[in-house]
Amino acid sequence: MMLPDNVKVYLYTGITDMRKSINTLAILVQETMDMEPSSGDLFLFRSRCSKKMKALYYEHSSYTLWYRRLESGKFIFPRNASGSIELKKEHFKWLLASNKYTHSAGENTSNHCDFY
Repeated sequence: MMLPDNVKVYLYTGITDMRKSINTLAILVQETMDMEPSSGDLFLFRSRCSKKMKALYYEHSSYTLWYRRLESGKFIFPRNASGSIELKKEHFKWLLASNKYTHSAGENTSNHCDFY
């Protein structure tokens, strides 16, 4: 995924129905996150089971929607009561390139109260 260096990445911390398309995700960004979906920022959404993630991005008068599904394991995202958090670019790259922020059943994992 090629993105400009100045792109901010925001994660919607609530549960998102993965059947939502570009229009309904843009409305979610605007109404729930109180942000402008056409700002050029990248918005991430996770599924209830934490195995799926969608990314919404606006560039040059068009939206792009990416979808990522893990075959095993789950994404682990930090909790935040405010509804959204800004992710560091490195965190986002690790989500796409490796399993650093996933775990599979049977693995020994620490119990962190600040993570899902």
